[in-house]
Amino acid sequence: MNAVKRVICIATMAFLLVAGLSLCSQKNANAQSDTAEKTGQAEYREGFSIHEISDDLFDRMRAGKTYKEDCNVPREDLRYLMVLHKDKDGYTHQGEMVVHKLIAEDVLGIFEKLYDANYPIERMVLPDNYMAVDEPMMRDNNSSCFNFRFISHTTKVSKHGLGMAVDINTLYNPYHKIVKNDDGTETEVIEPATGAPYLDRTQDFDYKIEKGDLCYTLFIEKGFEWGGDWTDRKDFQHFKLPTEVTEKYTEMYEK
Repeated sequence: MNAVKRVICIATMAFLLVAGLSLCSQKNANAQSDTAEKTGQAEYREGFSIHEISDDLFDRMRAGKTYKEDCNVPREDLRYLMVLHKDKDGYTHQGEMVVHKLIAEDVLGIFEKLYDANYPIERMVLPDNYMAVDEPMMRDNNSSCFNFRFISHTTKVSKHGLGMAVDINTLYNPYHKIVKNDDGTETEVIEPATGAPYLDRTQDFDYKIEKGDLCYTLFIEKGFEWGGDWTDRKDFQHFKLPTEVTEKYTEMYEK
C-alpha cells in the first residue's frame, strides 16, 4: 500500500470511529432522557430537588411521628423537597421539607426565589426532629409543612396533615387567638408561647413576614392564603391552599 492510500485508510478509520462514538453518545443521551420521562425525574439546580418518599425516609417519618399509624394520606402522594435557604446572617443551609405532590413544584420554585433574593429563613428540618410536637419546633423557628393530624374533634385531615400548608419562621410569626370561654372570660392563645414579643407587627425584627413582602407575594401568586389576613385569629407563619382545593383530597382520603 502506497503512502497516499495509507493516509486515506487512516482518515477513513478515524472518521468511522468518531461517528461511532457520536452515535453511541446520542443513543445513551436518548436512553437517559427516556428513563427520566418514564420515572418522572427532572433536572434541578444544585441544592434544589424533589423526591418520592424513600424507604429510609418513610421509616424516619414513622419513627418521628409525622406519619402516624392512623395516617390516611398515601405515602405515594407525598414528596420530599431539598432546598437551600439563607439565615439572617447570609449563611446558606441545606433545608428539607415534606409536602403534598400537588404543591411540590410550586413550593420548590418559591424557595428558589427566596434563596436567590437572600430572604432569610433560619431553619428547615422535618418535624420528625421534634417528634412532630409543634411547640418546641416553633420555638426553634423551624419552617415545615407535612405533619399528619386531624382537625380537633373531627375526622377531617388538617391542612398540615395533607401536606398542603407551609409554616415559615415560626417563632417570629406566631399564631394568636382570643378564645371566649363559657363563663364569659377570655383566654389568649399564643403559639409558640415564646412568640408573644413578636405579636406587635409594627416592630421591625428579623424573620418577620409582612403583607406584600417577597415571601407573602410568592405564596399568594401560587394560590395560597396567608394566616396573617384572617380576622378571627392571626397565624402569621402560615400559608395554606384554599379549603375548596383541600376539601377534595380530604374527602378522597376519608373513603
